[in-house]
Amino acid sequence: MLKFCSLYSGSSGNSFLVQSNNVTILVDAGVSGKKISDALASLNVDINNICAILVTHEHTDHTQSIAILSKKYNIPIYANKGTWSALGDKKSKIPKENIFYFRNNCPFKLGDLNILPFDIPHDAVDPCGFSISDGFSRICIATDIGHITTSVFDILKNSDFVLLESNYEPDVLKYSRYPYKLKERIASPMGHLSNIEAGRTVNLLSNFGVKNIMLGHLSSENNFPELAYRSVIEQLQNKDINIYIAERSKPSRLFCIEDNKEYIC
Repeated sequence: MLKFCSLYSGSSGNSFLVQSNNVTILVDAGVSGKKISDALASLNVDINNICAILVTHEHTDHTQSIAILSKKYNIPIYANKGTWSALGDKKSKIPKENIFYFRNNCPFKLGDLNILPFDIPHDAVDPCGFSISDGFSRICIATDIGHITTSVFDILKNSDFVLLESNYEPDVLKYSRYPYKLKERIASPMGHLSNIEAGRTVNLLSNFGVKNIMLGHLSSENNFPELAYRSVIEQLQNKDINIYIAERSKPSRLFCIEDNKEYIC
């Protein structure tokens, strides 16, 4: 059985908890170490039991506290070569014995977890999502993704639970106060996924039997939870699917995922 919780999700910072029977990991640590420690404590998870932090890419809203957490709690940090090279001074603050490398599209193991980092299109050096399985259930984390490629979709469709970006509503972004260049970046194929594209993706995933989707990385300026939810629901042909929203500033409930079913732990 896998357990999942979105600790924080949004442009202000991202961090996700994944647990198996004997391994507890974080994906990203883009808020302060104290916030992560407090969020874990609220779930009765001891931060000293975190076995690793997996890093999707180098942007600060995904890496803010990796160095302090690694040093304070002796947590190994896993990232690919491109991401490590882009982390600069942050890497130098991590104990050398806690620096680990993986290659995108090459699976590796952490305890009883099978982890596949997969390429995603985003304006970072070498960004990735993660497919995480205990051999029975599979969770996929795919945020900061400009568009859904065939290879990304093929990974997502085999999941029991998917955290999928639903960053912005196109009409809200169009009239927002963001500078034009930033709007272009967000809406580009290497930027972020819109509510419309998220909805299309969720609809297709439902045709492959995916039952549980959490929408994440919602923009605070160009989206809001009710709009993201409605935009996705309106595109669904198959209503036999659970849609959740990852909140920006507090943990979601803790999900137990088993054989394409989820329930509150």
